[in-house]
Amino acid sequence: MAIRLENYLPHKTFAKFQLAADNLETPFLLIDTEIVAQNMRELASCFPFAKIYYAVKANPATQIISLLRDMGANFDVASTYELDLVLGQGVSPDRVSYGNTIKKRKDIQYFFQKGVTLFVTDAEADLRNIAELAPGARVFVRILTEGGHTADWPLSRKFGCQADMVMDLLILSQELGVIPYGASFHVGSQQRDIGAWDAAIDKVRVIFRRLQKENDIHLQMINLGGGFPGNYLSLTNDLSTYATEITRFLQEDFGDSLPEIILEPGRSMVASAGVLVSEVVLISRKSNTALYRWVFQDVGMFSGLIETLGEAIKYPIYTTRSGPEEDVVLAGPTCDSADVLYENFHYALPLDMTIGDRLYWLSTGAYTSSYSSIGFNGFPPLKTYFL
Repeated sequence: MAIRLENYLPHKTFAKFQLAADNLETPFLLIDTEIVAQNMRELASCFPFAKIYYAVKANPATQIISLLRDMGANFDVASTYELDLVLGQGVSPDRVSYGNTIKKRKDIQYFFQKGVTLFVTDAEADLRNIAELAPGARVFVRILTEGGHTADWPLSRKFGCQADMVMDLLILSQELGVIPYGASFHVGSQQRDIGAWDAAIDKVRVIFRRLQKENDIHLQMINLGGGFPGNYLSLTNDLSTYATEITRFLQEDFGDSLPEIILEPGRSMVASAGVLVSEVVLISRKSNTALYRWVFQDVGMFSGLIETLGEAIKYPIYTTRSGPEEDVVLAGPTCDSADVLYENFHYALPLDMTIGDRLYWLSTGAYTSSYSSIGFNGFPPLKTYFL
């Protein structure tokens, strides 16, 4: 299952990554910020009517935040720590959304004191806390969606509420003195079914019209969330196809008078900009007749590859060796039996691969360094370098 490198990176670009990697000790992540800039330009071109709020959790590196700041991006922030990080890079609070539905009272107060006025919610208790501690804030309510079965990394169940509760919360927000500003949803990360946006936008349309007709509440914003895919092994449409279809869904439901539209890209903004480099530590078989080799490497589930959990995200893996290949089981280095990356989905790696060889994990700029543990088994966090 040798991958075609050019499907993920031009050979010239990969050569730049490889040159930078030569004298670095594995494991580490390399990020090309020019690719991040290209992704930002493409997204802005495909959705010229939308405001882009980068999901900081995807990769919170200051080099990425400052780049996107200068390109006009806003920021979707989930904690006081991310807020301090973003404000510390000179981002003004009017460019920040508190996008976490689960938050402490003191954190709501902290955000508001720092000047943030845009808050998400999906529960009455949280809404009442916002009304008390961030009076006059703009509130949008997250809708529970059902697109999880077609997303590689689902985000349903934990976040959002049913449409009738969304309307109840928006009505209550007006009674409590905060501004019922809009509605949001997230169709799931690495969402390959564009139709998932159609169903979610239709729910928003019903909410908008009922609140206007029955309660004289005029919502102003739709937050479409993230979900745009990275370039992994599973086939996806390109971003322009997503944009064409989603724009059509919006126009069918809202006509030419679109409300304010917000996007919260994370994966699609930074995944393709990263190459994670690992080293083969051990190659073995579990018996003399075992069909598969086990390939253990020095990065695993706890040091940046947590999205291999359930074999959900299937990264393209490149090796400079060529020749006959054989299916393998891929595992990480830690003393935890859960640290097996791919066992059911078999990657094929060259038969002449040996201990000390390097593997290049492509499209790893998102949700790798930010997920890396700080010391399980004593292994340090994943190091990141920038080109």
